[in-house]
Amino acid sequence: GASCAAPPLLFICSYMFLAPIFGYLGDRYNRKFIMCGGITFWTLVTLASSYTPKDYFWALLLTRGLVGVGEASYSTIAPTIIADLFVNEKRTKMLSIFYFAIPVGSGLGYIVGSKVDDLEQDWHWALRVTPALGLVAVLLLLIVVKEPKRGAVEARPEHSLQRTSWLVDIKALGKNRSFILSTLGFTAVAFVTGSLALWAPTFLLRAAVFTREKAPCVSENCDNSDSLYFGVITCVTGFLGVASGVALSGWLRKRNPRADPLVCAAGLLLAAPFLFLSIICAQGSIIATYVFIFFGETFLSMNWAIVADILLYVVVPTRRSTAEAFQIVLSHLFGDAGSPYLIGVVSDALRRSESYLWQFRSLQISLLLCCFVAVLGGASFLATALFIEQDRDLAEQYTHSGE
Repeated sequence: GASCAAPPLLFICSYMFLAPIFGYLGDRYNRKFIMCGGITFWTLVTLASSYTPKDYFWALLLTRGLVGVGEASYSTIAPTIIADLFVNEKRTKMLSIFYFAIPVGSGLGYIVGSKVDDLEQDWHWALRVTPALGLVAVLLLLIVVKEPKRGAVEARPEHSLQRTSWLVDIKALGKNRSFILSTLGFTAVAFVTGSLALWAPTFLLRAAVFTREKAPCVSENCDNSDSLYFGVITCVTGFLGVASGVALSGWLRKRNPRADPLVCAAGLLLAAPFLFLSIICAQGSIIATYVFIFFGETFLSMNWAIVADILLYVVVPTRRSTAEAFQIVLSHLFGDAGSPYLIGVVSDALRRSESYLWQFRSLQISLLLCCFVAVLGGASFLATALFIEQDRDLAEQYTHSGE
């Protein structure tokens, strides 16, 4: 169980440790060129990993880990460019389009990977699809995107925002209660999504055996339809969740200035019971499990764009890339970097025998941790609502006056 989490863990760790470097660079140098360099490197190592010989597993691990360079470059910088191009409701809408890529892209990965594997009977080809898309992304960045001035759409023309040292930035972020608490809430989201991304297809496959829909997989050519179905659900729920979260927060903002953290809290607190039901009902009905996962993931996806928007309006423009990096480090360190491994360890510890029943039952019980963590995340967002107005006003005052 726990060993299955090693490759994703390696990638997430490299992504997590590289993010602060790109955060520092993103607050001080040309962001477009930094992203282009990171994505180009990501494209090359992804392509290289698909040609790794069977006897060089360490090389595959290394190249998959280096993919974190590209992830760290654009995930810390891209939202700050969007923030410097748009403000208020328009910024939220643009961020929602950007953050569609997380759940939708993840779901497409399951779909494309399973289909390419079916066609070619070789998983290496699944890694040769994405480099072409990376090359297109680099070309579009170079041709279409222009580097905006930091804080240009927010600061008054007569004021010039001054950069501060990295240590000063970190201290300021540490005192920003809305940023810290929303980051803790986002960490809970990362914990749940990371656990589900790795273990949900396996759990669904084991659950299907008890509903007499499948036989246990004992060969290398296992049925991967559960990965396909889970990928489709992830795509659809990602789109619905992000869109509904942005629409709901936009509507509530006119009535309540604390709408954003409250919507995030509602999303996590509503996701918890549906995830619980999907796990508990799996042995009885696989269809019911898919339905509950659908609703649980929809509510879970409501906060992607909103959390990013919260960060951007409670943090001053010259610290946003650093803030993005800091949020990435915390959310991955305590979220999806360790959650798949933790679920595997708990599952192994609970297993009383190697029977198929106990393989299913131990994983079922360990996945219940996700429900508990989702509730804790909802509580963090509720706490964020207590400070959001004050921290937003302080950031706006600094941006407008330069003091």
